[in-house]
Amino acid sequence: MRVLLVEDEPKISAYVKRGLEESGYAVDAVFNGRDALDWCAATPYDLVILDILLPVLDGLTVCRQLRQQNNPLPILMLTARDAVADRVAGLDAGADDYLVKPFALAELFARLRALARRGNDQSKSPLLKFADLSLDTRTRQVRRGERTIELASKESAVLECLLREPERVLSRTQIAEHVWSYDRDNQSNVVDVYIRTLRRKIDDPFAQKLIRTVRGVGYCLSLHETD
Repeated sequence: MRVLLVEDEPKISAYVKRGLEESGYAVDAVFNGRDALDWCAATPYDLVILDILLPVLDGLTVCRQLRQQNNPLPILMLTARDAVADRVAGLDAGADDYLVKPFALAELFARLRALARRGNDQSKSPLLKFADLSLDTRTRQVRRGERTIELASKESAVLECLLREPERVLSRTQIAEHVWSYDRDNQSNVVDVYIRTLRRKIDDPFAQKLIRTVRGVGYCLSLHETD
């Protein structure tokens, strides 16, 4: 799941970003409202964590502009303000939920999971399937046939990327941008490592292979052998 974090306090941003990434989220962090709008226009995020007190454009303005653009992206507001009027203003601007600083990461994760479930209920099934392989995006449970397969968080994120577009060849860069932040070094090599791990767990024990390599292009899920 890809998240945009909009928080101008460097220590808070780094703390939240690290916690999210350790829990399997792909996180891009920006520090002002104008950049938030630009990144939302360029990248298909699953969620936005948006502080209210931001330079250039405040969070309420960013939220209003996203909604005026008919962008349905789930938005969780973060703020140090705890007055009822401020919470109402955030929700009236179009935010889906509201979290007051200071907060525990566990509560933030619970709010994000709730927003993700709401989005899944409205737009798509949480169960991704191809052939006899399935991934429940809510529980992260992976099954192949009757067998449950244990995957680490980044492994399941790579698999989710492939499962969302089976039979379509995805480049290493496309997979990396879905799973990791843009500033990740050596993206291609990292993707190759995770694909090898997935093959060992998902393909090697089974006669039917699903993960295919397209030379010079990337990877896909397919029932057919590729060149």
